[in-house]
Formats: sequence, structure tokens, C-alpha cells
Amino acid sequence: MSAAHPILVIRLGAMGDIIHALPAVATLKRSFPRRKVVWLVAGRWVPLLEGNPYIDELAVFERKGLGSLRDSWRRLRAIRPGLAIDFQGLVQSALAGWIAGPEALMGFDRSIAREPLASHFYTHRIPVAGPHRVERNMQLVRAAGADEVCWDCWLPEGKAEGSLPARDFVLASPFAGWNSKQWPLELYEALAERLLAEGLELVVNVPAERARELVPFPGLRVHSSSLAGLIHATRRAVAVIGVDSGPLHLAAALGKPGVALFGPTDPAQTGPFHSRMAVLRSPEVETSYRRESGIHASMREISVEDVAAALRSSLIRCSSHNVELWRD
Repeated sequence: MSAAHPILVIRLGAMGDIIHALPAVATLKRSFPRRKVVWLVAGRWVPLLEGNPYIDELAVFERKGLGSLRDSWRRLRAIRPGLAIDFQGLVQSALAGWIAGPEALMGFDRSIAREPLASHFYTHRIPVAGPHRVERNMQLVRAAGADEVCWDCWLPEGKAEGSLPARDFVLASPFAGWNSKQWPLELYEALAERLLAEGLELVVNVPAERARELVPFPGLRVHSSSLAGLIHATRRAVAVIGVDSGPLHLAAALGKPGVALFGPTDPAQTGPFHSRMAVLRSPEVETSYRRESGIHASMREISVEDVAAALRSSLIRCSSHNVELWRD
């Protein structure tokens, strides 16, 4: 590949999916150091990627209206990539890659792509095995000739926001993109009381616009922040309790101990990658990626006692391992 033409990386969102693509993009840059790497991302997720040493330029994709969409297409055309790689597997992301006009557009085979129609836009359709999304992303860049494999999951320092305990605390982010993946809020309140008796404070991080949903739970210490504030709070926490959502994958990438609570989604595919976090999931639950409006019954089967015990074990197991585990 000519060093004159950039590599366009397409992963518009969301948080966990972007984090799962970071090692693959690091591998690209390490393998082709003379190539400019441009990442096309939705504006709300830019704080995850700012300052990343493996990314030369961020291209912001917005579609709030016809004008912003037209501007996004114009920015894409100006990149003039030699190679574009779509990690998202949606018609929207594949179309963005096609509009950029690369010499080669790579993406997942239709059997893997989230929207099989997306594969029709690709010049190279790559079958991958997995099972984890991080492994699938890595196989995609390996198919592009990236052979300097790097598991580095670089993340920014974040920014202090709001009030956090001066002493050790456990961080939880209770909300997920799908309600079915969430653990009931009243159980977090019961867990907070249980942990406090053991000398640990539970802090619940939520976006400011959702903080009022926790008003009925006065036993919870609520920390509202932006994405930068979440990153900072996660770095400060001694452990994290999370569901299958971006904050959990952030914590796993930072090497935090803790507990991952899973229900209808499969931790083998989207669980904490190369992490010493404990994973709790009902053994009889059927894997489903349907976006249901209510909390899945299997999430209610995870008890406060189970979470507290798993957290204690994770902290003990990781007490002598102060490392960022994706870099092992």
C-alpha cells in the first residue's frame, strides 16, 4: 500500500464497540507507521479517542440534519483513503466508507456483519471467527496485512468532575443501551448498604440527564459526569461493577477488578476482554440480542450476595496485579 494515501477506520460508536476496536487500530498503525490513520467517529465519542498515539486524525461524522450530513460526506471525500476498514458492519458505516472512495474497502463477511446488506459495499469481505468482538476486529486488520499485533488499548486520562469519595470506592454504571441488560436499581441500593458494612462505598455514575431516575434510591451516592468524568472516576475506583455496556468495557480495558453482570447477551462475545473481572450470569439463560424494553428476568436472578462475594474474590485475586491487562 502506498504511504501517500491514508487508512480510514470506520467505527462511529458506541463506547464499548469503540474500545473493542482500539487494539486493532493500534495494530494498524504499528504495522503501517508511515500511513496516516484517520478514524471516522460520531461526535459524542470523540473524548474516547482524543490524544490517541495510534490515530493521526479524527473525522467527525454527524447526521443531525441534511446540512451536517452533507458536511460529513464532504469531509469523507477530502480524506482520499487508499484503504478503508469498516468495523461497524452497518449499511450506514459501509456507505460512509464507499463515499470516501478508497481503492479498497474492507469489512466483515455478510455472515458476521450486523446488517448483512452492508457487505455489498465492500471490495473485500472478511470471514472472521472470534468469538470475542476484539478478536474479530483484530482478524479484520490482519487480513489487511497488519502483522505487528498490538493489544494496547490506549485511553485518555479523563477529567475530574463532581464529587468523589476521598477513600476507596467501587464504581457502578447501572444504565445500558438496552433495558434488558440492566440490573434492577433497587439491588444497587441494597448492595451499597452491604458494601458500606465492609468498609467500601459504592458510587453510581450516570449521565447528568438521567440522574433524576435515581432520586427514589436515597441510599445511593450518585456521581453525574460527562464521558471524560466517567474515565477519571473509573481510573480512581478500586473496582467496578458493570453490566454489558460501555463503562464495563472501559473498566476492563483499564485493568480494573470487579464484577460483570450478564443476562441475555453472551460474555464470550461482549464480556470483559482479557480481564480478571468476575462474570456472573444465570447458567440457564438463553443468549439473545433483542432490544427489549424491560429488564430481562435473568438479570433479576443475580443476587446482591452473589455480587458482593464475587467482588470480594476479584479484589483479593487482583490485589497483587496493578497492570493494564490488555497489554499482557
